Amino acid sequence: MNKFVALWLAVGLIGFFVLPWYTTDDAFVSFTWLRDGWPLDADYAPAIIQIFAHGKIWLAPLILFFAAVVPVLRGNPSDRLFAATLTFAGAGGLVFLLLQGFTIGIAGWEYASLEALFGPVERQFGMGAGAVLVAAAFLFLLTQGFAARGYVGGDLFVAGSIGLIIALITAFVFFPVSRILVSAFQDNQGVYAFSLFAEKISDSKIWGLRCLSENVSCGVAWNSLMLAVSVGIGSTLLGLAFALVTTRARLKMGKAFRVLTVLPIITPPFVIGLAMILLFGRAGVVTQFMASTFDIPPTRWIYGFTGIWLAQMLAFTPIAFLVLIGVVEGVSPSMEEAAQTLRADAWTTFSTVSFPLMRPGLANAFLLGFIESMADFGNPFVLGGNYGVLSTEIFFAIVGAQNDQGGAAVLAIVLLAFTLTAFYVQRRWVGKKSYVTVTGKGDAGLHAMLPKRLTWLIFAIVIPWTFMMLVIYCMVMFGGFVETWGRDHSFTMRHYADAFSVTTGEHGLIWSGAAWNSFWTTISISAIAAPLTAGLGLLTAYLLVRQRFAGREAFEFGTMLSFAIPGTVIGISYILAFNIPPLELTGTGIILIICFMFRNMPVGLRAGVAAMSQLDKNLDEASLTLGANSFTTVRNVILPLLRPAIAAALVFSFVRAITSVSAVIFLVSADYHMATAYIIGRVENGDYGLAIAYSSVLILVMLAAVSLVQLVISRRKLGRRTAVAGAEQAGAVAT
Repeated sequence: MNKFVALWLAVGLIGFFVLPWYTTDDAFVSFTWLRDGWPLDADYAPAIIQIFAHGKIWLAPLILFFAAVVPVLRGNPSDRLFAATLTFAGAGGLVFLLLQGFTIGIAGWEYASLEALFGPVERQFGMGAGAVLVAAAFLFLLTQGFAARGYVGGDLFVAGSIGLIIALITAFVFFPVSRILVSAFQDNQGVYAFSLFAEKISDSKIWGLRCLSENVSCGVAWNSLMLAVSVGIGSTLLGLAFALVTTRARLKMGKAFRVLTVLPIITPPFVIGLAMILLFGRAGVVTQFMASTFDIPPTRWIYGFTGIWLAQMLAFTPIAFLVLIGVVEGVSPSMEEAAQTLRADAWTTFSTVSFPLMRPGLANAFLLGFIESMADFGNPFVLGGNYGVLSTEIFFAIVGAQNDQGGAAVLAIVLLAFTLTAFYVQRRWVGKKSYVTVTGKGDAGLHAMLPKRLTWLIFAIVIPWTFMMLVIYCMVMFGGFVETWGRDHSFTMRHYADAFSVTTGEHGLIWSGAAWNSFWTTISISAIAAPLTAGLGLLTAYLLVRQRFAGREAFEFGTMLSFAIPGTVIGISYILAFNIPPLELTGTGIILIICFMFRNMPVGLRAGVAAMSQLDKNLDEASLTLGANSFTTVRNVILPLLRPAIAAALVFSFVRAITSVSAVIFLVSADYHMATAYIIGRVENGDYGLAIAYSSVLILVMLAAVSLVQLVISRRKLGRRTAVAGAEQAGAVAT
């Protein structure tokens, strides 16, 4: 413990004495400040120079908290003074750092009363790299103080992980969301008006039930709830069907099914909606064929509940599949063979052994489908028609003519109430039963064959659904090679040339296409965000499943909160929270990475929870008994058995970062322009060909990435036979 205390003390001192204290244009990601006036220039100076050369005297007390740690560097970690000193220094330094950050802004004091009390002070910009390192040092000194007191068994890794995740969730989930939710209790002038809140939350537009007696749409709350439940159940069952086909049907095309299943998740949502309109709209290909062949008059059935449900099923079934594939693979073949040895038939084995062990995965898949449907914006926006839902109403309340930020916040509270209720029901259904199937003992059995009737039912569902996906993607790919999609189908390569042309100049290749800038920005930011998202989600899953600590329920709630809030609300709340000190991040690539991390982290978390629920805790205990610490146990024991969950988290994080629309549209800048924002701009200008061509290229790039991840890390080694190997072994025994 003394070594870790010295390490974080050194990190803090580097941040205080070396790195720029205030944010610069690229201070976090480049070292241009080394040649732009560091260390004396006020824009790039470290804290020690800011104090003595630029009058930032309020930073001086921070060094006292570091000084308090020095006497205990050689102390005994079991001594109470050691723990008390670290706790005091970490908590005191962190609180003071945040206090001076929130009370002194660009214009000086943020509160007039403080200016009257202490007099005027110079302005202060947002925290830079130095301040971030100092904050991290104080945070981990605090968690080491808690570990020295005996919390979480004195485990430094566990204590530090809990502290890190709590700090990140507080900074990038609770803080920004609280900024916009507070406006639910304010009028347009920022004055608190609780009666106005009561009036807005009881509005009949939200809770109206005229749909029960008249042929009209219900209130947006009931519309969203009915849609989310339908999508949650449907996507879970369909994802389970694809998972069973992929793992239990023993088809040679199993790998192809894996790729086809995740196709919809790698497509911008408005592209799928547009393809469905061109297929099933009044002038769609299928609609016109049915009208000319069977004399069925065209209708607008695709707009409304049915169309949104189909689009969301296409979009969110891959999420259920990615969660369930690892759970289905994790069911122990030995348990199924034991049931068959006791003369249970295929259906009894599946219904009483296999299916109950999949319960954590089913519950997590439903929860994700429900929350995704609630928060989805693109599909209801394109296909909603007169069927209003909470996410679109929030968008229109914020960016529409009414500009009612308080009304949008009220709708966000209603949406959050629904998602939290679903979370509670999911926890109650899973309960505290054991679903352990991987215990560390030898398990070389073969998975039981599915019942024949169930197999035929699954094929009857999977094959038509797969065919519809292929038709939609053929339509999408086709649209990039015609002059005007839906009107002039003359073959052309013009759209691809305009977007991705490459020329040569005196300095070599020139990326002259209009889409290259946003393309490379999108790929690089998504590639950075994906492993960070997966790592944070799986670390959180480990803490939730394997550790018991005070506040665990609140901890889990916080990890799911960002996923339950619509992207439009997240985007605007980030602007409100991070456009001013102490964290000025708007206009940078960092805010996009952070947004992707905390919007997509819950999928890695739920996949990790579902998969880790099947791993016996004795595996951890055996590793710890043999002298390994928690970090070594996670790295060498837990992670190798979580390969399907890691693949799910990486795939989802990468493709969702590329295809995200609702939050990104508020956070892009001239320097960091994302692909989806660029495509939406082309659609608004009527340039559908270039938009489709760009989307087609993104689909191919993401398909290659998904295939690579599935090939490299998707399967875990549990010592089980394959069907072919099992047959060969049986033949050898017979001989």
